[in-house]
Amino acid sequence: MKNIRFLLLFFGLFEARYVAVAQIVEQPDPLRPSKSDSTKTSADSSSISSADKGEDEDDMADSTKVDYRYKFTADGTVTSGNVSRTLLQLTGAVDFQLSHYFKLSTSPSFVYGKQNELLAEREWFGDLRTTFRHEKRLYYLAFGSYERSNLRQIARRLTAAAGIGYKLLNRQRAYISLTNVILHENTDFFELNDIYIFRNSVRLFGEYKFDKDRWTITHTAFYQPALGTYNVRWNASLSVQVKLTEVISLRSTVANAYESLVVPGRQNDDFRFTVGLVYEKK
Repeated sequence: MKNIRFLLLFFGLFEARYVAVAQIVEQPDPLRPSKSDSTKTSADSSSISSADKGEDEDDMADSTKVDYRYKFTADGTVTSGNVSRTLLQLTGAVDFQLSHYFKLSTSPSFVYGKQNELLAEREWFGDLRTTFRHEKRLYYLAFGSYERSNLRQIARRLTAAAGIGYKLLNRQRAYISLTNVILHENTDFFELNDIYIFRNSVRLFGEYKFDKDRWTITHTAFYQPALGTYNVRWNASLSVQVKLTEVISLRSTVANAYESLVVPGRQNDDFRFTVGLVYEKK
């Protein structure tokens, strides 16, 4: 296992020297619900009616609660020589469970990058989400977010959204959820005219654990077309994470994002490959 970790770290740092770094306009990975797939097997389970048995497994899961959970990630790269490049990326995820029905979450991020002593990236993202019936298979969510991007030349992007989510799979070591929200976006570009549009935002999120939870694979994909006009945003990421200690992990992530409307001189696509450390406490 030590050899695998060393090779993964070496490969990640080697690749990070040569892949063009760019901020991905995306929300960081959320924390999955803490529910496992353990079900009641006591004698009183025989008294459950057939209607109750039709409920999803979340209703039958262990009622143990985790009131406060958090995760922080730091990654990036530094190179010098013919090309000088610096990239620092900080992300976080915090869940605070207010009750059996309500949960507050946030996934802030900050990216800072220079290339040949010129500022390339200084990206801010912050959000606040509330989830109703978060322990059920069908749940409801609403959120607002703020974004500022030097890379995309966005002075300010404000969004507000509300919709529903559905857990396609909710096992202890495998989780997949699908959410669909109607989102209102107000984007203030440095050069382009401001836009005020509604989008339909679909997100597919999955997390899978292997080898006694030592390895974790996470994927997130957003597709956000505007309503009534052609303006599409989408992004997707895939992360592989391996535990070094109980709370520290090494993570490698590949991600790509696309926006159909960008300021002159900017590309529609951004791709990145990063390696970093994760501190996670549950």
